[in-house]
Amino acid sequence: MNINKEIQKAEKRIRPYILKTPLIESKELSKLINGKVYLKLESEQYTGSFKARGSINKLLSLTTEEKKNGTITASTGNHGLGYARALEITKQKGCIYLPTNASSSKLKALANYNVELIQYGEDCLTTEMRAKLMAEKQNKTWVSPYNDPQIIGGQGTVGLEIVDQLDHFDSVLITIGGGGLMSGIGSYIKSTKPNVKIIGCEPENSCEMTLSLKAGTITNMDVELETLSDGSAGGIEKNAITFPICQKVIDETILVKEDAIENALRFMVHTHYKIVEGAAGVALASLIENVDKFNGQTVVLIICGANMDISKLKKII
Repeated sequence: MNINKEIQKAEKRIRPYILKTPLIESKELSKLINGKVYLKLESEQYTGSFKARGSINKLLSLTTEEKKNGTITASTGNHGLGYARALEITKQKGCIYLPTNASSSKLKALANYNVELIQYGEDCLTTEMRAKLMAEKQNKTWVSPYNDPQIIGGQGTVGLEIVDQLDHFDSVLITIGGGGLMSGIGSYIKSTKPNVKIIGCEPENSCEMTLSLKAGTITNMDVELETLSDGSAGGIEKNAITFPICQKVIDETILVKEDAIENALRFMVHTHYKIVEGAAGVALASLIENVDKFNGQTVVLIICGANMDISKLKKII
């Protein structure tokens, strides 16, 4: 599997349907590290997150027979939104499985699309396994949120854009969930700028990739803890193709506490007047909590999404 070739194919395939998102300097964060900090605002992407990229790439890649049989996916919200939009663009029908604790704001957003919604399970991995089983039983194509070459290829176009927008940078901070975004961006940047450090960011309450990297095998948490980073929460599918890619491209990982994520979300509202979601706050918090590590560097933060539950945000602010 050549991820960079898939990214190049995805770039040509999906460009008419996605935005080239802004890469802006944060003067406040630049001062904090005595360097330069740039925010890659995937929060401004269609459907409010980077997930719009992989979903449309996957659906555009399907054969005529696969399109006819239909598709099924599972999502806490952002992948579901991207998938629902992709269904609309490609005039296909599909079904989304969501955990029973999916945020009300994301459920409300999904209701704007003509897509079947089924809630099952209390955690992302349980929901995902159920959806995958039903896809097999119904002879429908399973659209993984991350464990798929076309999904990874679509997400990797973020890395392609960054390289096009910025000549020099030292580190990229990326929040990790199942590893689709990390695999795509990390693969492309490592192939074009091998000296750039790829930093994986996770909340302490849901740090499956860090545990897996340390163990050398996919390892899920004994108990799923609540986190503001609901977009990255949940276990990693057994034999996920993202894991060996992450092993190859990630230089190190950073874990952050929930109060640090809250501080990061407040920072974005008060400093940049932008609402971003918890998963985006993880990458931001990883920088703010580790200023000395990035002193004097040029750093890119992936602000992966904006779909934050407003009731939670009100409490945090």
